[in-house]
Amino acid sequence: MSVEVRDARGGSLSASGESAGARAGVGFTVLQDVRLLLAAVWLGAALFFSFAVAPSAFAVLPARELAGNLVTRTLGVVNVAGFVVSLLLLASAFAGRRAARRRAWLVEMVALAVVALTTFVGHWVINARLLALRRAMGRPIDEVAASDPLRVAFNSLHGYSVAVLTVGMLAGALALLMIARRRG
Repeated sequence: MSVEVRDARGGSLSASGESAGARAGVGFTVLQDVRLLLAAVWLGAALFFSFAVAPSAFAVLPARELAGNLVTRTLGVVNVAGFVVSLLLLASAFAGRRAARRRAWLVEMVALAVVALTTFVGHWVINARLLALRRAMGRPIDEVAASDPLRVAFNSLHGYSVAVLTVGMLAGALALLMIARRRG
């Protein structure tokens, strides 16, 4: 059974004395905490991939082809997760928008859009082309001459892949900062 009474200002209080506004404030705080956690986890995963997983795979595995396969698969997870997380964060950014300053909110939205765009392009455009080039080579990439047009195209796309992920991580860091500021 729930008992609700009106306080002097016309707001309702529950039996525990908690107002509807306080419950909404708790919900907003939980949402902001979840948003902060999602941004931090994705950024941490992307940084860990870039500075630990990829270099370690090429340093430890006996064949560069194996390392390339591992890195390709792991990068796919990072990119898809970044795309999904950025879309969730974009959708949830409208909650509590009135509490945020307009410029900070716009910076957060643009940063999240950049993360969504870079992770989308990184996975569904660049990575798809890299895989097609590897298949077209028909043998491990290290066995293909550096001057071969397929190898040249692969190396160029690899550079774009690194650049796109770097831009995505920088935008992710900015979005994380904006979400943390908004939460505080």
